[in-house]
Amino acid sequence: MSQQLFRNTTIYSPIDNGQPRVGKAQGKLAQFQKGALLVEDGLIMAMGDEEEVLVAAKGAGELQEVDCGGRCMVPGFVDPHTHMCFATLRESEFALRIDGTPYLEILSQGGGILSSVRAVAAASDDELYDNTLRHVQKALSLGTTSLEIKSGYGLDTENELKMLGVIGKVAADTPLDIVATFLGAHAIPEQYKENPDAFITLIIEEMLPQVKKQGIARFCDVFCETGVFSIDQSRRLLKAAQAMGLGVKIHADEVNDLGGAELAAELGACSADHLLAASETNIKAMSTAGVIATLLPATAYSLRKEYARARLMIENNVAVALATDCNPGSSFTESMQFVIGLAVLNMQMTPAEALTGATLNSAYTLNMADRVGSLDRGKQADFLLLEGDSPVILAYHAGVSSVAGVYKKGQKVN
Repeated sequence: MSQQLFRNTTIYSPIDNGQPRVGKAQGKLAQFQKGALLVEDGLIMAMGDEEEVLVAAKGAGELQEVDCGGRCMVPGFVDPHTHMCFATLRESEFALRIDGTPYLEILSQGGGILSSVRAVAAASDDELYDNTLRHVQKALSLGTTSLEIKSGYGLDTENELKMLGVIGKVAADTPLDIVATFLGAHAIPEQYKENPDAFITLIIEEMLPQVKKQGIARFCDVFCETGVFSIDQSRRLLKAAQAMGLGVKIHADEVNDLGGAELAAELGACSADHLLAASETNIKAMSTAGVIATLLPATAYSLRKEYARARLMIENNVAVALATDCNPGSSFTESMQFVIGLAVLNMQMTPAEALTGATLNSAYTLNMADRVGSLDRGKQADFLLLEGDSPVILAYHAGVSSVAGVYKKGQKVN
């Protein structure tokens, strides 16, 4: 079989020991100043010092050598929280927020998520597909090789299934590994505004069985927040999803310390996301339960909120993952490099911790760490070449992309 040898590179990668990296370990990377990567059939056969990898390559029937030009190599980014499947932008609402209108007030007036719901209902499948594909391709060009996309702009069975179908088609038509999440409980539809319990019942009794039958979504999520879904409502839904075999995630404590982080710990959720307002007590509960904190600094940036307390989480042995939260309202970016820069400069994460958060720990939130997130033997050869000497360039060089090459399963895709 033909093999590829990527040489003349400096390699930085978290090492997967079978669990997310926590505490001081989150900031430890394997480093090879004169490194090489051996790839066969899209999988990593060896990674490390060039001389040792050359020994592993001996005896290959056909060896294709690729000179990386001295560029730094890191794993491809894994973006574990996005809303890339949407129909139209919401620039006017951005202007309202800049003028001082709170996000939850916009939502209560029928804007925000509800405006995206109306746009998705009006869009054809092809229109929704084309728009989603553009965002996915942009993310790929910026170094994201695996990502998650949520539904949640449907809020009824027909349109939630429509969104998941589009996500599934985009996944089939692009080189990325794409994971779909069902987020039917993203907002309360106007017709259920006075009876959100009835909407949760509808999701459990009608939507979830159809989502399970469709077979595209691997996770179920809920927006657990004041004015949206309560702790009890969120618990009902997520326990029903677990009973159907779906993994669970929670939009938790984004605006208020409602206790979503504690609920994530109670249920053993794959991740609790946002956490801008999460209390220290509930952060410690997440640590005990092994729940990963997915932090979304671009959302705090866009909403001009205090950032999540990443340093406190790391000190309490909570694994921290990073994501774009790419969506048309509160975080319109596909750039994981931008997110890494914000994490380093505004959440006091080191560049090494941020890289681990954007790769291996993110892969664990999606149950994908068996094949992506680090440059370990047996995993997919998903990696980036950077215009810099180390991952520090990702935070240091602001406002641009430092990604010089994107490789998926050993093949250059951008």
